[in-house]
Amino acid sequence: MTGKQKKTLYRILLSGVLFALGLLLPLEGIGRLCILLAAYAVIGWDVLWRAARNIVNGQVFDENFLMALATVGAFFTGEYPEAVAVMLFYQIGELFQSVAVGRSRRSIAALMDIRPDYANIEENGVLRQVDPEEVAVGDTIVIKAGERVPLDGVVLEGTSSLDTAALTGESLPRSVAPGDGVVSGCVNQSGLLRVRTTKVYGESTVARILDLVENASSKKAKVENFITRFARYYTPVVVVAAVLLVVLSPLLTPVSWPEGIHRALIFLVISCPCALVISVPLSFFGGIGGESKIGVLVKGSSYLEALADTEVVVFDKTGTLTKGVFRVTAIHPQGVGEAELLELGALAESYSEHPISHSLRRAWGKEPDAARLGAVEELSGRGVRAVVDGRTVLAGNRKLMAESGIPCEDCERIGTIVHLAVDGAYAGHIVISDEVKPDAGEAIAALRAGGVKKTVMLTGDAKEVGEAVAKELGLDEVHSQLLPGDKVAQVERLLGETSRKGKLAFVGDGINDAPVLSRADVGIAMGGLGSDAAIEAADVVLMDDAIGKLPAAIAIARRTLAIARQNIVFALAVKGAVLLLGAFGMANMWEAVFADVGVSVIAILNAMRALKVQG
Repeated sequence: MTGKQKKTLYRILLSGVLFALGLLLPLEGIGRLCILLAAYAVIGWDVLWRAARNIVNGQVFDENFLMALATVGAFFTGEYPEAVAVMLFYQIGELFQSVAVGRSRRSIAALMDIRPDYANIEENGVLRQVDPEEVAVGDTIVIKAGERVPLDGVVLEGTSSLDTAALTGESLPRSVAPGDGVVSGCVNQSGLLRVRTTKVYGESTVARILDLVENASSKKAKVENFITRFARYYTPVVVVAAVLLVVLSPLLTPVSWPEGIHRALIFLVISCPCALVISVPLSFFGGIGGESKIGVLVKGSSYLEALADTEVVVFDKTGTLTKGVFRVTAIHPQGVGEAELLELGALAESYSEHPISHSLRRAWGKEPDAARLGAVEELSGRGVRAVVDGRTVLAGNRKLMAESGIPCEDCERIGTIVHLAVDGAYAGHIVISDEVKPDAGEAIAALRAGGVKKTVMLTGDAKEVGEAVAKELGLDEVHSQLLPGDKVAQVERLLGETSRKGKLAFVGDGINDAPVLSRADVGIAMGGLGSDAAIEAADVVLMDDAIGKLPAAIAIARRTLAIARQNIVFALAVKGAVLLLGAFGMANMWEAVFADVGVSVIAILNAMRALKVQG
């Protein structure tokens, strides 16, 4: 418990003792009143103070006003024990709520703990601790065993294992060696590392994640916005209804004025909207916390709600359903040797950061000589045009060859085909293959079992490659040889086919899929660990490459939304029934306490289920 929670508990215990003494001691009149007033003052002074302060500030109709009006009114009508009991149980409910919120907050605390306290800068052989914000790009920092990585960078010296659990939810450490990239927020488990920083703190992975977590509550779900609007109008309405009950009951029925006031006070206690105002946001907060436990970052409850309503899931192929680790599996030259064809492809693609380009350079095994390269032009969705040793080399797909009027051969092998032409003459093709992720098939099956109606894959790869992957995974649709603009068009078509209540989620790597991620109802980025574009463009980030986490993320979102709706129905049903009973004099103050505090506690307990993550 926090210090504030402990003080509230002590006040509850002290007030409870005074309340028991007021009921059990053989006191009458002023003596009994004084003890019960003391019990009320101990437990209710803060509610009275907040109510008065809010009235002065023009915020009259809130739960503090309702509780103050009902309990003070009960004192004036001689119902001393009832007044103390209402305030006592109200504070018990508030304490319970505070503890519940604290528990939900701790579920996200692991993310907040990734904030680095310092960075070690080496000066003249001596380490000096500085604020991470003082470190510039290109500086060398030293990370000792047990310390948290403060900034993104590249390992210069040392080998170690990094604990990435706070970012990815995975318990297995990741090994790093010189040349490997490291991201802020991880914990260095073993060896000493010297790292050259590649980003300032404000642009680092940890800073971006913390900013998203701290601002997640600003993106409210429709259910939360409904409750906010509902409470804004609900409270004034019930106060007016209570006043009418006082005035009309004695005029239209044989009820006395004191009885009319008594009924109105009961009405006010029942009407307090705590169960709705607290439990619904708490449900979403718990759901976001539950997602963080499995390494899924949701940027706000509105995205959690959209994820829960997902009917169609659209996937990018490379790096999402496949490993994105390409390797050259065949070389088919025409008029040149195999080695020369591979060399031309590697040189032409040497400036590109596409995975296919990396695979060509790895297969060639040499460092490109910049002197051999002239002008290089990347052709979106088709390939590159480059000048190599004074010759114009085209390297790309069949579309690029067709645009240039160069006939090319078909290839029966499954994979990405890179066709090459030199000075307008076809020179052959290179086959590059990618592996399907081992958990991709299970993830697709789990999505279908979980209620997703359609799974679709969009890829820029050849038709044969796309169809082979789709068949292996059991996808409903596949669309191949797409440019980035074509992917957006396909998503818009699918959005038009999705039902009014359903949502479409697009899952991509967040680097070259930003337009599609933004166009979908829910953009989900794969491989968010260290990917700026993923964190920026997506609404939901899977903090590693485990596509198998997607069904669990949707299941948590659906359970969260179901819990929030359960709380709304339950609270409104119970309060509506007891309000009617109270208006007709068939409910006493104790039943009113249950309709307020009891319903709140039950709703909060239900909301806490959103934190539970199935293994």
